[in-house]
Amino acid sequence: MQSSEVAELIRSRLPEAEKVEVTGGEGKFEAVVVSPVFGGMSAVKKHQTVYATVRDEIASGAVHALTIRALTPEEYAGS
Repeated sequence: MQSSEVAELIRSRLPEAEKVEVTGGEGKFEAVVVSPVFGGMSAVKKHQTVYATVRDEIASGAVHALTIRALTPEEYAGS
């Protein structure tokens, strides 16, 4: 699976996301996801929300590891 495919999965399953950037390959990926739906969520809940978008791919082994940076638009603007 390519990083562009992982990004498209996240975008399609989290349509509110304003930014989805995925890098990596060979089953190991890093994702930056910016979405207003993360407002009020703990860091763990944000990660669970993104993780859920690729749960099937992780279970199948297509995605071996996913490092997540999940931010609200305000957090992203301040970073």
